[in-house]
Amino acid sequence: MNEQDEYWMRRAMMLAAKAEAEDEVPVGALVVYKGECIGEGWNRSIGSHDATAHAEIMALRQAGQTIGNYRLLDCTLYVTLEPCMMCTGAMVHSRIQRLVYGAADAKTGAVDSVLQLLATPGLNHLVAWQSGLLAEDCGTQLSAFFKRRRAEKKAARKQAAE
Repeated sequence: MNEQDEYWMRRAMMLAAKAEAEDEVPVGALVVYKGECIGEGWNRSIGSHDATAHAEIMALRQAGQTIGNYRLLDCTLYVTLEPCMMCTGAMVHSRIQRLVYGAADAKTGAVDSVLQLLATPGLNHLVAWQSGLLAEDCGTQLSAFFKRRRAEKKAARKQAAE
């Protein structure tokens, strides 16, 4: 782990906190080009009623707008959770050079955990990736959110039963 990667992942975790403040699953992402953040995003699917409003997609969209091109050559995408198949496909199409992610996703991860889409032969673009950067911190952020949400639902059920 190099210092710059850790710096950007911690920034992505701050974006994940924005998602949590909006009662979204706390995932944050950002796109870095030549040492500068050109796009950032956090999960907004619930509030925007948009299944494609994942943190990665939001960051890729903003980065494309920033540079005026959907091709994000020589860019690195940092994200706190292993991307799903939709986000992995978007990375290939946007020509991201490198992906760095934190926590693995045992249910929908499409880089290492469930699927290995970036290793699929014949893709028109290859994305290098690094997994597990600050994985414990990223995982704790997600686990705490879901623990709190389960406790809130349990309390609501209990109150409704009374």
